Amino acid sequence: MGTNPNPNRRSWVIWREEGKYPNLIVEILSDSTGKVDREEKKQIYQDIFRTPDYFWFDPESLEFAGFTLISGQYQPIAPNSQGWLWSGQLGLYLGLSANKLRYFTPEGELVPTPAEAAQQAETQVEQERQKSAKLAAKLRELGINPDENL
Repeated sequence: MGTNPNPNRRSWVIWREEGKYPNLIVEILSDSTGKVDREEKKQIYQDIFRTPDYFWFDPESLEFAGFTLISGQYQPIAPNSQGWLWSGQLGLYLGLSANKLRYFTPEGELVPTPAEAAQQAETQVEQERQKSAKLAAKLRELGINPDENL
C-alpha cells in the first residue's frame, strides 16, 4: 500500500510515513475509547485523513462496523450473507470467525494468521515426510534401495 512493511508497527505515525495517511484503519474498541472511536476519530479519518476504509471492532460485545469513503463522506459497508464487510483497499472481507475479527478472501476462504500458516506448512512437510517414508519402504519391499543414486 505504498509504505515499507514493519511487522513491529503498532500504530501509524504520519511523519514516519512521509506524510502519507493510512488507506485502511481497523480500530479496536474498548469501554474507555469506544465513544471517541465511533464519533471523533471517525470524523477525523473522514475529513482530515480521508482514509478510504474505516472499520471498528469491539472484542467484548463483538460490535463490528465498516465504512467506505464515497464523495468525501463515510457510508456504511453493507454486510454480505455471512455478515462480512468488504474492504476495497485490501481486496478482502473482514468478518468474525470464532468471535475474532479475521480476513476472508473474495471466495470466502479464511486467511490464515502467520501462526496458522506456519502450522499448515509444518503439517504439510510432515505429511510429505510420511509419504516419502512409505514410498521408500515400498521400494525396499521390491528390492530397491531408495538411498542409492538411481
